[in-house]
Amino acid sequence: MTYAETLEHIYALGRFGIKPGLDRIVPLLAALGNPQDTFKTVHVVGTNGKGSTSSFLASILGAGGYRTGLFTSPHLISFTERMKVNGAEIEEDDVARLAALVLAAAPKESTFFEIVTALAALYFAESGVDIAIFEAGMGGRLDATNALNGILCAIAPISIEHTDYLGSTVEEIAAEKAGICKPGAPVVTARQLPEAQFIIEHNADRLAAPLYRQGEAFDAFWMDRSLYYRGVSLTLDGLQCGLLGRYQSGNAALALACAEILGAIGFPITPQAMAAGVANARWPGRMELFGDAPRVLLDGAHNPAGARALAEALDDIPRGRLFLVIGVMADKELSGILSPLLPLAERVFAVTPAIDRALPAVELAGYCLGAGVEAMAAGSVGEGVQLARNVAADDDLIVVCGSLFTVGEARGHLKSETFEPFRG
Repeated sequence: MTYAETLEHIYALGRFGIKPGLDRIVPLLAALGNPQDTFKTVHVVGTNGKGSTSSFLASILGAGGYRTGLFTSPHLISFTERMKVNGAEIEEDDVARLAALVLAAAPKESTFFEIVTALAALYFAESGVDIAIFEAGMGGRLDATNALNGILCAIAPISIEHTDYLGSTVEEIAAEKAGICKPGAPVVTARQLPEAQFIIEHNADRLAAPLYRQGEAFDAFWMDRSLYYRGVSLTLDGLQCGLLGRYQSGNAALALACAEILGAIGFPITPQAMAAGVANARWPGRMELFGDAPRVLLDGAHNPAGARALAEALDDIPRGRLFLVIGVMADKELSGILSPLLPLAERVFAVTPAIDRALPAVELAGYCLGAGVEAMAAGSVGEGVQLARNVAADDDLIVVCGSLFTVGEARGHLKSETFEPFRG
């Protein structure tokens, strides 16, 4: 199959929906020769910040001289973004070639995410990586990535999400996410809500897993636009951060603490490599600026906690008026996402991203109008971005947010690149 045909085939697996569980991915990996056993794995779970944390850690390990794999989801523009080795995306020909092997070995009714997880493991093994960071897709305990035996688990902040699958309370969701931790393997956690922290501590104790908490074992703070890290056994001052947003201090701290602990279990990393990794980290679509007259800011905020973090980060960006281009999924908590952002907006351009689960732009615009903010249904993401650029002055700021799918489509429009809509 060609690359395009391969994508059509694996996207078609979306008909099986989301089916948490390891009963298909484990035999699939075994049929492929358990490629995940050829490298070490770090798991990253959480609700907000797991992608940024993964990017920071991959950058740090790469700066330390290790051949490093990075598996993330969803993609923004191209499927190839989902798996990288030392920052380089997988080639389209390799996607087609390796997917054919995975599909041939896959049990009946394997899901899209299971196929992609196995493809990543096979690619990283073939690429000879020393270590790979796997960002969990949803949850942890029953996530396909949990079929890999991680040597360390990082837990980004946990909040309410995916209640149809993970539970209706923070405690239930934390139990699912912490379920990816392995016996004896260190656990590094960001600041958590008390109910999530209790579950993580209980789980670590049950697994005899060393636990490192932000605010106790390590932390980071800003001073004069530089980042200062107080770690488990070292201090790093005056770090430059490659990712915008004051909230990135927590994600950088989590990654740096992971790097410290990895140093004690077979992957030593110098302070210089840690500093370089933080400075060189890139994570597209998260506080990412395009252009300068007017500027367009892309941020994947798609839940209440992410929207609050975005609103706080916007305080640090000098600007004239602020225009919102926003598209959300129909199953998201609309009021929680919009309430921190609408008071900042001069006008909202509601859009419908190219995915079946998207909330129609006309409904989104109606909600914003009901909240007392000028809004219009702008159609597609590209149309919304263009309408905003048409009315914005040079010193105004256009913010695109509400969903990673919205951000990815906007990024493709701004870069004039072919956008591959996600249909899994």
